[in-house]
Amino acid sequence: MGYVAVRGGEQAIANAETLLLMERAGGASELLNPRQIREQLYLAVDRVMGEGSLYAPDLAALAFKQAAGDTFEAAFILRSYRTTLPRIGYAEPAATEQMRIVRRISAAFKEIPGGQILGPTADYTLRLLNFDLEQESAQGNARAIRQLHQAVADLEPLPESFPKVVETLRREGLLVARAAPADAAAPAFDITRQALSFPAPRSAQLQTLARGETGGLLALAYSNMRGYGSVHPVIGELRVGYLPLAMKHPVSGAPVRVGEIKVTEAEVIARLDLSDGEPRFTLGYGVCFGHNETKAIAMAVLDRAMGAAEPEAPSEDQEFVLTHVDGIESMGFCNHYKLPHYVTFQSDLDRLRHLRAASPPPGTAGGREPEKSTS
Repeated sequence: MGYVAVRGGEQAIANAETLLLMERAGGASELLNPRQIREQLYLAVDRVMGEGSLYAPDLAALAFKQAAGDTFEAAFILRSYRTTLPRIGYAEPAATEQMRIVRRISAAFKEIPGGQILGPTADYTLRLLNFDLEQESAQGNARAIRQLHQAVADLEPLPESFPKVVETLRREGLLVARAAPADAAAPAFDITRQALSFPAPRSAQLQTLARGETGGLLALAYSNMRGYGSVHPVIGELRVGYLPLAMKHPVSGAPVRVGEIKVTEAEVIARLDLSDGEPRFTLGYGVCFGHNETKAIAMAVLDRAMGAAEPEAPSEDQEFVLTHVDGIESMGFCNHYKLPHYVTFQSDLDRLRHLRAASPPPGTAGGREPEKSTS
């Protein structure tokens, strides 16, 4: 059995692509501009950037449009484009205390240094369908924004930086000390250039989680929080803001600020640690591109879960987690089954027919009809 050449396939594929265009843009509504997507659907754009592993809002918005809103496909497109870009260097390590804050909350403490900053969020409102958006107007939005500016005009501007909430626990000795890397002078693991091997260093774990698929991270973290694991997290601090980005000057070697990126950071306080005889809280950490709080929290939970000395659940098994959270790999493997598998299936079919021919049908003895009993 071999493959049979199919003639005319190229034209059929071209027609299928045109049909996809017709599905996306063949209606009567005005065509979406990538700028509109970037500004108004920014959470989707941030998710595509994180899973595509490339901080490029304009390109992520373009990929989202091209994929007709399929975040898996958009992230796939963006990551494919990323592989064509040259690697010109590595950014310097950044301290998130320097983040220009947009949102900052703690569920562990009511009063925190600098105060709780709710920022843009729907966390505290009812999830009711807003029919006013059917008749949304730019004038009405501008008026609401202008009123907000007037209401906060007399308030003091936010500080340029905020202290980390969990440091108060660390100063009291109630939080485990930061683990020193095995070789502080060695560069961080780069999962885009080095194949993962297990056990993986923490830098590789965090990189893999940072560009993992939001839903996949959430599913595994949720299983752990529900009892298939032992992490019951409390959010020590959740931050959304703009993080300064610096690189070494090619001549002087001095760090030079080249811009800033929007990130979400979560630090979750988890189970007690008794390994050194002194009980302390442990900490899980998550950070990702853009505004994606669900992903950052799930990442922090999994970071802590994979620190278990003896994994007792899938979400605590490092190899299981890191090989299954990448949405592009899992989507690609799932969707490859749509491609022709004629040869393998025909082989299975031939084997099944052969087995059925060699085996007597049910209810027969050696292929003969069983004798009827007489009374």
